[in-house]
Amino acid sequence: MKDTFYLNLTTADHLGIGLFKYALSPKEKFIIVNSSLPKILKYSSKPELKKIKLGELFVNIDDREKFFNIIEKQAEIKLFETLFRANDGQSLWVSISACKAFAKDTEEEYIEGIIEDISSRKEIEKSLFLEQDFLQGALDSIPDAIYFKDRENKIIKVNKFYAQGTGLKPEEIVGKTDFDFFSEDQARPMQEDDNFVLNTGQPIIGKIERTLLPDGTWNQVITTKIPIYNRDNHVAGTMGITRDMTAYANMERERLTMLINTLAVLSKALEMRDPYTFSHTRRVASIAENIAKRMGWDENRLLGIKLAGELHDLGKIGIPLDILNKPGRLNDLEYGLIREHVINCYNLIKDLEFPFPLAETIYQHHERLDGTGYPRHLNDSKILIEARILAVSDVLEAMTHHRPYREALGIEAALHELRTGCGTKYDTDIVNIALGLLAENDNKPFWMNT
Repeated sequence: MKDTFYLNLTTADHLGIGLFKYALSPKEKFIIVNSSLPKILKYSSKPELKKIKLGELFVNIDDREKFFNIIEKQAEIKLFETLFRANDGQSLWVSISACKAFAKDTEEEYIEGIIEDISSRKEIEKSLFLEQDFLQGALDSIPDAIYFKDRENKIIKVNKFYAQGTGLKPEEIVGKTDFDFFSEDQARPMQEDDNFVLNTGQPIIGKIERTLLPDGTWNQVITTKIPIYNRDNHVAGTMGITRDMTAYANMERERLTMLINTLAVLSKALEMRDPYTFSHTRRVASIAENIAKRMGWDENRLLGIKLAGELHDLGKIGIPLDILNKPGRLNDLEYGLIREHVINCYNLIKDLEFPFPLAETIYQHHERLDGTGYPRHLNDSKILIEARILAVSDVLEAMTHHRPYREALGIEAALHELRTGCGTKYDTDIVNIALGLLAENDNKPFWMNT
């Protein structure tokens, strides 16, 4: 047994680990130490260290009492971390693993164990903790909800703002998913976004979402999600940043409502002056909205295309009625005045700010893909998709309803015009949608009859 212990001492000298045998009774003292232990504790020799009692090495009295209590009650202790006072007056972190034993021949009570200097590791841990505290402090100072998820979309870290929004402590949130906070119809798209980022490594930036709060109210947020990579450059999870835009959205909605109401007054003036043109614009707006719905547009874009349809002929308010309602063919001068309604409307609303290209859509609704339209002879990709929808809608309505200078040409004539001009004057996809909507309605007008 003794030979084995000394063999371990010799081996430990090369490993830089301190081995010791310490008598507890009848007199406390180090009996055996290897050469590494005095070096760790800054003593010049084994005899010098043996003059010191083990309890005197503890910097913290509470740690000392805890250590000896565990040894007394459990007879062993593993990886007990504490501060030791070195011979040079400095403190160093050590890890102690030891067990209590008895000598059969003398009934002497002693401790055998290992002491390892872990100061370097503690310094690294301290730096990591400081970095973590700095990161958490920075995250907590941001007035946006910030959260990290693993590859199973489980939350692994959140900031203070996120926690406040849930009414839970951060540690209570860890391990949960969006399904714990939102209904399935809301959580499902969120999970799909997370999976997209995980599977593609591509971020989702600035997605606008509406979420139902626990108090039954809705808020509007803008969310960005980015991939988080591990050391092997593999996507290990996602980070999300969500900003509450409800107040701003409400303010923008109020401002937009005011603008729309202002334009509605002008539209009402057009109705009073020229009931035919007003009815035409309402029907065009309905056609355009139906087409845009089939294209999967969101609520905001649908509002934009509907408003463009209702206002696209507003510029005619400045054209003499005897020209607008002239029953016969217009001369070149009169036709030139009619064409100016596009520019008139554009100038009327171009300085008003909308979350969609309202003024430019109206400005372009008489342009054609082959460049034969007016007023700027735009072609192909230079023409907004909104203007392309409006162009098809305008032609479809105008040809199927009475005009001051002619009777209605009918659905068949409108179909012929759209099919003939498909791909040259009019956008092919939009024409096909319009034709499909007509076919579903037995080739009868599917728009409102006003």
